[in-house]
Amino acid sequence: MEWETVIGLEIHTQLATKSKIFSGASTAYGAAPNTQACAVDLGLPGVLPVLNKAVVDMAIRFGLAIEAEIAPLSIFARKNYFYPDLPKGYQISQYELPIVGLGRVTIELEDGSTKVIGITRAHLEEDAGKSLHEDFHGMTGIDLNRAGTPLLEIVSEPDLRSPQEAVAYMKKIHALVRYLEISDGNMQEGSFRCDANVSVRPRGSHEFGTRTELKNINSFRFVEKAIEYEVERQIEILESGGAVVQETRLFDPDKGETRPMRSKEEAMDYRYFPDPDLLPVEITPEMIEKVRAEMPELPDAKRQRFIEAYRLSEYDAGILTASREMADYFETVAKAIEDAKLAANWVMGELTGHLNRENREIGESPVSADQLAGLLKRILDNTISGKIAKEVFEAMWAGEGDADTIIAERGLKQITDTSALEAMVDEVIANNPKQVEQFRAGKEKVLGFFVGQIMKATQGKANPAQVNELLRKKLSS
Repeated sequence: MEWETVIGLEIHTQLATKSKIFSGASTAYGAAPNTQACAVDLGLPGVLPVLNKAVVDMAIRFGLAIEAEIAPLSIFARKNYFYPDLPKGYQISQYELPIVGLGRVTIELEDGSTKVIGITRAHLEEDAGKSLHEDFHGMTGIDLNRAGTPLLEIVSEPDLRSPQEAVAYMKKIHALVRYLEISDGNMQEGSFRCDANVSVRPRGSHEFGTRTELKNINSFRFVEKAIEYEVERQIEILESGGAVVQETRLFDPDKGETRPMRSKEEAMDYRYFPDPDLLPVEITPEMIEKVRAEMPELPDAKRQRFIEAYRLSEYDAGILTASREMADYFETVAKAIEDAKLAANWVMGELTGHLNRENREIGESPVSADQLAGLLKRILDNTISGKIAKEVFEAMWAGEGDADTIIAERGLKQITDTSALEAMVDEVIANNPKQVEQFRAGKEKVLGFFVGQIMKATQGKANPAQVNELLRKKLSS
């Protein structure tokens, strides 16, 4: 039997506010345990939550970006469950009336095609604390610093049909929230993570199979691996005559498998009811228009502009707009040197290669966009060759200064004096009569030998174009 995979993702995005969603406590990462949980976060008697207006604006911003319905009235509810890292005994979330309704995004697939993925809702909620199981001699420690941290939970329709589509969708949302500057998207710090709802059904069936929920996955690679394993597990159960149990499962990246965590709760289990301490949130058309006026250029629009304005291929434009920081870096270089293709080649080549080798984000690059532009200008004005430019880039990366300083200190300026190059060409031709005969007999590849001899003699400083032109002229005479 052929099986079809059905996937829906619930992405939890930590919003980039300085304080929590219902209190003034800090959201800064890395503080000592339990130093950033105030009386409101802990739900102590007599305290009242106060909604942080910034999170509402951020939710509206996201809603506009996905062409969603923005609810004129939304309500916060209490989601009741009992875990040690939830001190109040309930989580403040949204249920029946979320702030962002139906929307959509378009993802790009590996074969170059596109697919529209529906978004059911995006609602605001507070995060729980964190249970720590290491170094407590068999006991569990609780850090409540995250309690009350603002989250936007983005729930997709069950429109995804493979682990690869799930990753493409997750990357799309990740890029979007960073472009919108509503989240830093830092997966290592828990700012961007997802739950994956996975089921399988006979191909052609319109009924959904029994789903399992894979909790708290915080990397693109783990999302793909977890779903792949879970799909295989469910198919094996069904083909052996068993039934898939609806449950919540955890992914173990070391073993590459999922394992049961608890039986899957339904909405009724949480006993949702409107939070009596929080008023309904009213969003006026004026509020929406104010946020719309402050919206940045979004990834899809930027990619299309790069294709049209800079004459880039769809592939190059897609790579360069994958993050807002990368797009800004490229555009700064391209405008400075007025050669978009050269800028794109260096940003996607040397720069990205160095960043990947050292596992750095582009914002951590030792070579700024202005510095790279300065280097590329020296290629365009023939001060140095492309090969020498790579040596200069290495020195810039190591912190030795800008391109002009390094070129001067290392004596790397390209030899463009025609008379000097002509003398070298004459000498190489005179010393290699056999290769001269081969070239004149039609062996064009021998030209590379002559070029190599001259580049070696000049330590790579000769202008390759001039050398080629002089060699052809003299060898053909």
